[in-house]
Amino acid sequence: KNLVLAAAVAAILSACIAQSAFAGSIVAWGWNDDGQCNILSPNTGFVAIAAGVAQSLGLKSDGSIVAWGWNAYGQCNIPSPNTDFIAIAAGVHHSLGLKRDGSIVAWGRNDDGQCNVPSPNSGFVAVAAGEDHSLGLKEDGSIVAWGYNEDGQCNIPSPNTNFTAMAGGYFHSLGLKADGSIVAWGGNGDGQCNIPSPNTDFIAIAADSYGSHSLGLKADGSIVAWGRNEDGQCNVLSPNSGFVAIAAGSWHSLAIAECQYALVGGMNDDCKVDFSDFALMAANW
Repeated sequence: KNLVLAAAVAAILSACIAQSAFAGSIVAWGWNDDGQCNILSPNTGFVAIAAGVAQSLGLKSDGSIVAWGWNAYGQCNIPSPNTDFIAIAAGVHHSLGLKRDGSIVAWGRNDDGQCNVPSPNSGFVAVAAGEDHSLGLKEDGSIVAWGYNEDGQCNIPSPNTNFTAMAGGYFHSLGLKADGSIVAWGGNGDGQCNIPSPNTDFIAIAADSYGSHSLGLKADGSIVAWGRNEDGQCNVLSPNSGFVAIAAGSWHSLAIAECQYALVGGMNDDCKVDFSDFALMAANW
């Protein structure tokens, strides 16, 4: 029980990682016992970021991935050749990279097959990771999911068409449709799959690989949050308007507003925030 509690406390470890829109550098803060906030040098040229339980990933403009932090399962060992990547995602103990040719590379913990990309491994345009499951969005708008499936988080509801984005949670998954509606499936013990009405006009979604809440960004710049709320992670801070990006941690939520400031809601024990001019966020644990 103490180990589980320790893991839960460590859930803030990669709490917030943000990338400068101008310099391509990464700033990281929060729990750092495994060095997950120590960006490797040179801290330049980054175009995307992702955070796992205690590992951090950065995608460089040259298509290579840099990973640092806890590496007990090899989640920081990027398979060779480390080239031609265009997107990244991090689960609790595994990592994903999308190649320019539409194939997915997965590495790290694989107890539940979360690193066994189904065939044909081609035609993917996006990747996402849950705790121990993985998701890939195909160019035809369908989603493929694999790995741990005890709660049905890999069973994409029919019709599996017209998806434009996806997100992986602890035991649930989210998909954003082209019509602005959200589809949610998998574990629903905290209501994380109960999308509030009206389920329309969404342009972005977010979930955390160790979290049981979900976020949706509306076209009008407002945020909708639902699911587990013990730490206020679903209490969107006022004014709920003008937002352009969202990210979910296990027990907190983040958003960037048009004027490039960020609001953080939820548990904040290791996430003291004072920042501006950020364009991208990644949150986990």
